[in-house]
Amino acid sequence: MAARRSWGGRLPVAVVFPETPDAALSTLGWQVVYRLLAAEDLLCVEPVFVDPASPRPKSAHTRTDLGRFPLVLVSLNFEGDYVALLQLLAGAGISVRAAHRPDWPLVFGGGPVAFLNPFPILPAMDALWCGEAEAGFVDVVMAIARTWIAGESKTKALEAIAEHPGCLVPGRSSLPVKRQLASTLDPPAHSVFISPQARFADMFLLEVNRGCPYGCRFCAAGSIYRPARQASMPVLQELVEASSPRKVGLVGTALTDWSDLFSFLRWLHARHTAFSLSSVRADGLSDEFLAFLRHAGVRTVTLAVEGASPRLRAAMNKNLDEEDVLRVVMAMSRLRFATLKLYLIVGWPSEGDEDWRALEEFCERLQEARRMGQGQRARGLELIHISASILVPKPWTPLQWAPMASMAVAEAGMARVRAIVARQRGMRFSGEHPREAVIQGYLARADETAFTLLLEAAQEGWGAVWRRHGAMLLAETTRTLSKDAVLPWERLAVGVRRTYLWGQWEAYQRAKPTPPCPPRPCSQCRRCGMERVSRKEG
Repeated sequence: MAARRSWGGRLPVAVVFPETPDAALSTLGWQVVYRLLAAEDLLCVEPVFVDPASPRPKSAHTRTDLGRFPLVLVSLNFEGDYVALLQLLAGAGISVRAAHRPDWPLVFGGGPVAFLNPFPILPAMDALWCGEAEAGFVDVVMAIARTWIAGESKTKALEAIAEHPGCLVPGRSSLPVKRQLASTLDPPAHSVFISPQARFADMFLLEVNRGCPYGCRFCAAGSIYRPARQASMPVLQELVEASSPRKVGLVGTALTDWSDLFSFLRWLHARHTAFSLSSVRADGLSDEFLAFLRHAGVRTVTLAVEGASPRLRAAMNKNLDEEDVLRVVMAMSRLRFATLKLYLIVGWPSEGDEDWRALEEFCERLQEARRMGQGQRARGLELIHISASILVPKPWTPLQWAPMASMAVAEAGMARVRAIVARQRGMRFSGEHPREAVIQGYLARADETAFTLLLEAAQEGWGAVWRRHGAMLLAETTRTLSKDAVLPWERLAVGVRRTYLWGQWEAYQRAKPTPPCPPRPCSQCRRCGMERVSRKEG
């Protein structure tokens, strides 16, 4: 972490994470931005979080009021961040509409939502960054810094960055704005702050890979982070040695696709560094690997099953064989793991009774695999926890045209899963509230007209918005978009062809899987239209 600097002759920058510190300190993208900017001598960078106890938002280091910073950078990770951002701006005395801010501060947003569909929050933003921070964002901020230090206006700063690759300045940038990607993970994202306040307390988070080759048709990360990139084991080792943490958390969209995963974990174990893994694929967990994990003290494994039946998994292109999951359950029971977490999504188009019958059979087979692994022991795998969320079709995925399930269908689906799990001893269920999914679904594919609802939610809460506009939200989210529908997010160019996504939506409806991305580079494949990635950090 860079030493704190005086503001004299520098641009003060608030790097805002519109959630509480525990979430920020466990989020790598936000920390990448902080790390890159804190290295620049012309910048004075301070983090700002949501603090429910403070009447006005202040920086975490010097307790400086957010309203005093001329540049406010906002990390937008989920649609739910929109309302928190508006509340932070209002609390700092900053106008929530960019049109009402003719002079500094300049409010600049980035993060995963800016890759997908940032347009519901666009009226609040002076500018948006469509890209990964490592792919030129520092250049943009330095252009703003030079303008500020020279005593120029915010208008001059916006003019200076409007045509910079990856920048969206409303009314000034040429459309569509092309997303910017780093060509390699060198260095990969990693923790800047290791804190007992973090959700993953005192853990050093390391990004193993970014992107995923499997092409699940509901997964935004699989689309917006193409091509998939892997970290280098020597670089990760250097980062661990420099930080010397007590525990390392490995983060990635396809951990078990990293060929050095087992070797790296053995290296961590040999140096007496504890570790944890995010969700993994069953087909990447050999019996030898599971035995090592248990020996190293790992007690929980997380798998994403997603669909209730093989038919739905084929439709969503999950590339999952139930036999692999059953093999893992048997091995985990034999090795006496404590918990298997399974992620499930309900509300798929065409989901029906046959899928629920298949889920019930699958749960019975899970129990049989657990008993077989346990053998004559008094105890094997202690708990299977099935966590269910509701499908939210996301931009830049084949399901962007798909309807969400109605409230009644979603609630019935959750009830079916809950009942199936309740009949199985040693299984537990938790599920998402359908109303939250509907709000997320509406914001995921809305345009700037949603901003008035965000303002209402910021002032009165989503409960009041739901009472007034719930019928509209349901109508918008449960309709199927036509092939020629105008999609607001296509003012961005993330690199995946619309024709490819439509073809994959048709394949979903036929429950026809397609193979994962081939190992050759995107520039040679071009199946989905992804272009060569040429921009590298630095």
